[in-house]
Amino acid sequence: MFRRIGEAFRRFMYGRYGSDELNIGLLVTAVIVSLLHSILTLFLGSSRIFATIVSPLLYLLVLALLGFDLFRTFSRNIYARQKENRWFRQLWTRIKDRKNRYFRCPKCKQMVRVPRKKGKINIRCPKCGEKFIRKT
Repeated sequence: MFRRIGEAFRRFMYGRYGSDELNIGLLVTAVIVSLLHSILTLFLGSSRIFATIVSPLLYLLVLALLGFDLFRTFSRNIYARQKENRWFRQLWTRIKDRKNRYFRCPKCKQMVRVPRKKGKINIRCPKCGEKFIRKT
């Protein structure tokens, strides 16, 4: 019986995107916001402002995150989902990178990575050759 259910689910998911790093990030964020909502409800549940404004907004945020997560999982537009995941992975890499700063070239908008804590430096864009000064 479970084998047939598994086969049916595999057939249903065929051609769909599935899960990736962005989906996991959305799910973790939804769980964290949901826990925050529960804790705030426990401590501020009797507050009128919390009950009428903050609580519904947090609840809607959790639903929106989970809804977007499900939408991405079952989407058949694989190219668009890969593009979103690529953007998320670049952003996450930049957040985790403690040794470098990232700047955009004012001329061609190319992203340029330079070492942190070097003071004011003259940056030359590797794509267009534009020079600009930034503080790291």
